[in-house]
Amino acid sequence: MAKKTKGLVIVFTGNGKGKTTAALGMALRFVGHGKRALIVQFIKNLPYGEVRAARRFGKSLVIRQMGAGFCRFGTGEAIKKHKRLAEKALSFAVREIKSGRYHLVVLDEVNCAVHFGLVKLRSVLEVIRLKPKSLHLVLTGRWAPKPILKKSDLVTEMKEGKHPYRKGVKAQKGIEF
Repeated sequence: MAKKTKGLVIVFTGNGKGKTTAALGMALRFVGHGKRALIVQFIKNLPYGEVRAARRFGKSLVIRQMGAGFCRFGTGEAIKKHKRLAEKALSFAVREIKSGRYHLVVLDEVNCAVHFGLVKLRSVLEVIRLKPKSLHLVLTGRWAPKPILKKSDLVTEMKEGKHPYRKGVKAQKGIEF
């Protein structure tokens, strides 16, 4: 029997911790096999540990933080800024996907961006449709829409069982950021 390979669409979703971490682990595996990975962060904009670490890998592992940070999504100028940046991140991701430079592209927190109306679901579905057959595409974030789940090859839902936040423990370097 012949082995079949293809670029997969992978979703890490759910209310539990580990969605971005799983995608980062996958990117690290790609780099370990001499391949290139790009992570486009749709919401994050702080100097998280993964951003600092990625710099050590040069062009093999690139992380582009393109969001305005986590906030209470509302109306007015704040939401306009978030939308503008999320749309810019999606356009950037499309250009990079089409470039053929990467073997793996992660759209980090893109499901949240769809949920909060920062990017249109149909635009993300179009990214899935246009991806090259050999490219692996990972979409992370809570609230993955059913149409995205339907188009995916692999879906993992992280479920919170227990979290130190619930006991008042603040986010810690290396764990949450």
